[in-house]
Amino acid sequence: MRSRWIFAASTLLYLAAGTWLSAGNGFLMGDALSRVSATQATLFSRDPHLSAIGFVFTPLTSLAQLPMVALAQWFPGITVWGLSGVLMSALFMGGAVVMVFGIGTDRGAPLWLSGGVALLFAINPMVVFYGANGMSEAPFLFCLCWAMRRLLRWLRTDDANDLTACGIALGLAYLTRYDALAPAAAAGALVFVVTYRRCRGENFRWHCAIMDFILVVLPVAAAFVVWAATSWLITGQAFQQFSSQYGNASILQQSSSSATETTAALEYSTAATLILGPVLPLLVPIVGALAVRRRDPQVIVPILLCGSVLAFQAFSYASGSTFAFLRFYVAAIPLAAVLALQVAPVRGFPPSRRPGRHATTAATESDRTSGRHRVRAGLGAPAVGMALTLALLAGAIPLTAWGMSSHAISVQEYSLGAVLFPDPDNASERRADERRIAATFATERRLANYLDAMDLPRGAVLMDTVYGFAVVVASHRPDQFVVPSDRDFVRVLNRPAERGVKYILAVPNKGRGTSDAVNRRYPTMYENGGGIATLALDVPNDGAGQPEWRVYRVLGAD
Repeated sequence: MRSRWIFAASTLLYLAAGTWLSAGNGFLMGDALSRVSATQATLFSRDPHLSAIGFVFTPLTSLAQLPMVALAQWFPGITVWGLSGVLMSALFMGGAVVMVFGIGTDRGAPLWLSGGVALLFAINPMVVFYGANGMSEAPFLFCLCWAMRRLLRWLRTDDANDLTACGIALGLAYLTRYDALAPAAAAGALVFVVTYRRCRGENFRWHCAIMDFILVVLPVAAAFVVWAATSWLITGQAFQQFSSQYGNASILQQSSSSATETTAALEYSTAATLILGPVLPLLVPIVGALAVRRRDPQVIVPILLCGSVLAFQAFSYASGSTFAFLRFYVAAIPLAAVLALQVAPVRGFPPSRRPGRHATTAATESDRTSGRHRVRAGLGAPAVGMALTLALLAGAIPLTAWGMSSHAISVQEYSLGAVLFPDPDNASERRADERRIAATFATERRLANYLDAMDLPRGAVLMDTVYGFAVVVASHRPDQFVVPSDRDFVRVLNRPAERGVKYILAVPNKGRGTSDAVNRRYPTMYENGGGIATLALDVPNDGAGQPEWRVYRVLGAD
């Protein structure tokens, strides 16, 4: 019952915050809005089909929004303001809070500690923001915390059900973000080693270790193979994130980004990790020392699973295959939370459907943790340590909030200042930049309203979704657009007038605009209409990083 109330309260918090940010202030994240657009394309585009969801990103965040986007024909704000994404992330982040609380209760930690850590995790400003904005961080954190909870249980119960659930969680994590392969590999290695050591002296120890290894990695391997094979069968490319003109590799190249100098990359990764987990330099050695003293191996789980995500992101940034985004290091937050719970000694026995023969019995653990530990440390020492840990976590929240306001390290989050603390009289360059970022996609919404008011027929507007996803998702008539997910897009692009196209939306043929399909087919479209259209409207853009739009009227259109 407590878990239900925690889930409901945290979900409502994130849903309210997200609705206020998006519908109330027009603050939208590009990746979140693009996923809403992809989901909308599967239901309400000119050519609706499931593969329109796209294969550059893994599909869970979009698939989870399908039931909500289906209601958009009656409640347009669900897509126009990205509210389907807000609800999706709020639900997943609420689930992540429940998992953190559950890790504490499974351990037998006092209710005040489990509830306090869960509360501090829930109100962490980074958690609130990404639980409210429709990005992939919320489902990823949920799956990561779920995997940690089940793996921590398995270390004590030796229950195959826990191991299977851990594998399913990691498989779903991969369908959320590609970097889930790192914790999946870490979990598989840990399970293999633990099972091999548990079966010491038994003739079939290798068989046991391999079987448990398969249980935890098979869902991830299945998700990897099925998603890659589906992408290859439909698009001819197995890993579009790396090979497609819309993937990260192409975006980095189009943005003239290159591999960051190793020292600078490590400095940024370290700073980002410490901003999101300022207490980690204290918690890791303290909890590690307690684990050695108590002979408690559970500390390995959060360090391996969350640490592998952080290491993967640091390596990716240093190698130039990703961006310097603070959100990529968000795994530091659950790492700190779970370590804080492990300050409490283990008591009782977690729920288990079928404990294995290597399960640690409740009596044995009670003797080890409640008996010997209390004799050595004193009755009041654990409670004092837990209270101090809570105080440390609470003190870390202002540091995280401060880090999110830094333009140098939080390029996506710092503009929240213009929304949270509006100051119309502030004419500084920084505040002007914050306002431009907060106004991102406002021009696209106005452009969508302009096209809607023309009452155009289906397929009358040709465009690519490199930038145009924000126009499509803001429109009340998504079927008026011809976009790359339409199966006849290339044929229409080659002969727009013959196929009923009346207008073409063009962006500058530079930067990311070089990957725009219209520019690739008609390189001078933006400058002069490419010989097939005349300029109808020039649309300056108020948003940061967004193009100046031009609307061209197709020659020969009725």
